[in-house]
Amino acid sequence: MVRRFNRTVTQRVGALSDQFLSSGRPLAMSRLLWEIGTEGGEVVMLRSRMGVDSGQMSRMLRALESEGLVTVTPSETDARVRVARLTDRGLEKREILDERSDELAASILDPLEEEEREELVSAMRTVERLIAASLVELRDASPTEPDAQRCVRAYVAELNRRAPDRGFDPSKGSTANPHEVSWPNGAFVVVYLRGEPVGCGAVKHHRGGASDIKRMWIAESARGLGIGRRLLEHLEGLARRHGSTEVRLETGDVLEEAIALYRSAGYEEVEPFNDEPFADRWFSKPLG
Repeated sequence: MVRRFNRTVTQRVGALSDQFLSSGRPLAMSRLLWEIGTEGGEVVMLRSRMGVDSGQMSRMLRALESEGLVTVTPSETDARVRVARLTDRGLEKREILDERSDELAASILDPLEEEEREELVSAMRTVERLIAASLVELRDASPTEPDAQRCVRAYVAELNRRAPDRGFDPSKGSTANPHEVSWPNGAFVVVYLRGEPVGCGAVKHHRGGASDIKRMWIAESARGLGIGRRLLEHLEGLARRHGSTEVRLETGDVLEEAIALYRSAGYEEVEPFNDEPFADRWFSKPLG
């Protein structure tokens, strides 16, 4: 059944064509344009996300560079890290791919009755969620490891993008410095999906039985799959095994989806318990 499903899907979406979506390039190249996105991406993360080796990634990037669609330059924060970004022409090509992808989706759904369309879309969500769940791995890590640092940089960048007037600075307020979220003072976790680091979280222990949950972040591309809840439960488990009787966290009003997750997981809003200047709400949950 699984093999038949795979054959049906790959044939219907044209995954085996050298002219995917009439783009003049195969699926892998088109997919890379989409994965680089409007904000660019670190080459090592793109390689992991697509499941290709360094040689294949280099060949694809060179081909896209030769077309004037992509540039690859050192990161502004770490010259050892290469970052791929779309040129203006690359952004135009990506927009065309999005339009044609929408057209392909419509060609699949339009022949169906309304009830059949709803059934298919619901089944797609279920398949995506369950396959993703089978590929998720939570790894204890050092907060100074490259994957951990990439996730923290992405976490900080998103906070500043969503609340530019707040100027989030992880070195101020309630910190989560490496020694504070490393044994025996705490723990740091990196979330992997298909081998790519797509999230992180940490616990910071305090005397008196409380542990703070810090730096919890899931990449936008991996949201909606239940990974955030799984990570939250894992961090609570780490605090519980440490002997903590309470977990606490703070967050900003701009992170509405995070607030909804915490409330649904049994967290209750409390009075501020630290001097975090970037927080609007503080939450606590007793550990059984």
